[in-house]
Amino acid sequence: METLIKSLPDLPILFAFFLTIYLAAHFLVFRNWSPKIRPEAASCLISIFHGTPAVFLATHALFTNPNRGFSSLNTKTEASVLDYSISYFLMDLIHYLIFSPSDILFIGHHLATLFVFVTCRYLVARGAYAVLMLLILAEVTSACQNAWTLANARRIDVEFAAKVYDFLSLPFYAFYSVVRGILGPYFVYQMGAFFISGVDGGIIPKWIWVSWLFVVVIAISVSILWVTNLWVQLYRERSAKLEKKST
Repeated sequence: METLIKSLPDLPILFAFFLTIYLAAHFLVFRNWSPKIRPEAASCLISIFHGTPAVFLATHALFTNPNRGFSSLNTKTEASVLDYSISYFLMDLIHYLIFSPSDILFIGHHLATLFVFVTCRYLVARGAYAVLMLLILAEVTSACQNAWTLANARRIDVEFAAKVYDFLSLPFYAFYSVVRGILGPYFVYQMGAFFISGVDGGIIPKWIWVSWLFVVVIAISVSILWVTNLWVQLYRERSAKLEKKST
């Protein structure tokens, strides 16, 4: 409880930061875009302000902690990065609840992610190494993904967007596949092996690290399914273009 009370002043400030960006996206940056795709674009913009910065912030926090480990105490820097990400996911969750309440997949993803961040940050105040490493793996592809998403949203009516979409699709899918299909599962294996071995002496309650592993495994599985569907779609699109050229 003491940890929560001390951190509360940071959360409203960080949340206000993402709220300001979100509102600016709606009423300034994308004001000329169709109302149908403007919310998605606004969500992408706050993701841009979270994803890549979070990778650098988390990397800095981990490398400045000489005692980092799967069950080590969270440092102030690590806690600040967790607060930063909690604020973003809260803002984006509100976005989905307002504009896409039927998108159960993303809403569930955000709720599960918030559970992991909040329990790590406020309940046990340990395990930031594992959570921030997973954050890095999750967000290292975000810049490319957001550019691809924005291009995809406008590729029907803007020729340049269509070119950007075609240019980014293959490298983005490949990059995403390596991170989510190889690096992510490998780190989760290391994380699971550590906790299952009981090396930490149960300093992080079993129900917490089991729930963390469950959430992460589900998230990675969904990500792999998502990018697999994109590969199939890309293959069909490229095959259709080749057939059209040959006729």
